[in-house]
Amino acid sequence: MKTPDENWSSAFRIAASEKWKAKSAAMGRDVTEALVDYAHPLPGMNVLDVASGTGEPAITIASRIGPDGHITALDLSADLLEIAAERARRRGFEHLSTQQADAQSLPFPGNSFDLATSRFGVMFFPDMQRAFRELLRVLKPGARACFAVWGSKEQPYFSSSIGVVHRHVGGPLVAPGGADPFRFAEAGSLSGAMSMAGFAEVHEETRIAPWTWPGTAEEVWEQQQATAAPFRSLLSRVKPDQWSTLNAEIHNAIRKYQNGENIKFTATIVLASGRKP
Repeated sequence: MKTPDENWSSAFRIAASEKWKAKSAAMGRDVTEALVDYAHPLPGMNVLDVASGTGEPAITIASRIGPDGHITALDLSADLLEIAAERARRRGFEHLSTQQADAQSLPFPGNSFDLATSRFGVMFFPDMQRAFRELLRVLKPGARACFAVWGSKEQPYFSSSIGVVHRHVGGPLVAPGGADPFRFAEAGSLSGAMSMAGFAEVHEETRIAPWTWPGTAEEVWEQQQATAAPFRSLLSRVKPDQWSTLNAEIHNAIRKYQNGENIKFTATIVLASGRKP
């Protein structure tokens, strides 16, 4: 098994994203659709997707806004954006472009976008208020920002994998002060942060969506280890002689959700939106 440093090197993570892009996209499809339906992009809109990674929900939005619209997929990683760009090229989406940039310092003039989205991104912004204020700056008056974040960590995808590791090794689930996927799991925390930044007509709701992996339990766990950087510190505390027992227990826990050739989890997510005054 690779060491934690090898697992989270940039090259390794990009390779993992490339390896699992099709199945990861399939697993996230229902959450992506939930966010896009919630955001309700219209034909002809100019849309910004922040922390777009390998291209979702930007690609799904591109299919909704049509060639008269435009969507910019923005991320810190140029390598992940190249995967997104290739996926868009294969779909013939010339109205999707990519931009490497920090969400806390957006390289766009004010009042540029009709809609902003982010799926599983905003909880990782180091300076969340700065990022939200930047989104307000680049949105047109009356335009919305719509986000999807993880709800409670007590849900099947995590409890059957990372949760098993945590029960065995103890300590903090994520590094103190580090990226926390569950930063906005508490009801009202994301909408409250948006209100504080200056968004108006703020709305928040919790939903449960299908979260289906088209493959084996072993693949689910391999993919999660390869791509879930926030849990690096947790996995680094596993002793070499613990891995065999842990892997077997995790595979068995995941198999409880097996249905035919798929692993059928559910995902508890929080959707939140706000409008630029």
